[in-house]
Amino acid sequence: MVHPPIYVERTLALMKPDAIDDAEEIEAVILTSGFTILQKRKLQLSPEQCSDFYAEQYGKLFFPTLTAFMSSGPIMALLLARENAIAHWNSVIGPVDPIKARESHPQCLRAKFGTSALQNALHGSDSLPAAEREIKFIFPNSVCECSPVGETASEYLSKYVNPTLLRGLTELCKQKPRNPYTWLSDWLMNNNPNKPKTHDASIVGEAKAN
Repeated sequence: MVHPPIYVERTLALMKPDAIDDAEEIEAVILTSGFTILQKRKLQLSPEQCSDFYAEQYGKLFFPTLTAFMSSGPIMALLLARENAIAHWNSVIGPVDPIKARESHPQCLRAKFGTSALQNALHGSDSLPAAEREIKFIFPNSVCECSPVGETASEYLSKYVNPTLLRGLTELCKQKPRNPYTWLSDWLMNNNPNKPKTHDASIVGEAKAN
């Protein structure tokens, strides 16, 4: 029986200003819920940045209050990964209104740390397009795509990663550098088959002139 490939999904989690003091406890829940934390950063957004982040909410009555609150203090941003990450993270944090959450989902994070529909402690992306946009906003250098696991990952590694790595290790054995870790890292960067080809601008200019 052929099983469909399982993909690791990414989502963005924000600990809002009202939850920043509980960051360690919340992070522990994240890890015990099966997530991997790929990246993490503490930052404080300006009102303008908050307006851009919540652009889809523009025009709603709560929008000015929301941007003012989110820019009122530091936040903790985490890039999370696991299978079905978006839906699972939203399940862990629970309903938007913490007061209602305490009745319907008393174990969720918003029920425990939130105080109102505005100050509800945590944010989670609500869809894949939203996750991609929000991750790029907070972690602009992150590659936001689903990654294969299981047999699909093994096939990917065998086809695209192992040949280059084998060449690098073979060359490492020949060169025997003093710092093999740094040498191999540099070699892989310089011999990445997916790296775009670049040309010296002066050479290109001379070629056009000739």
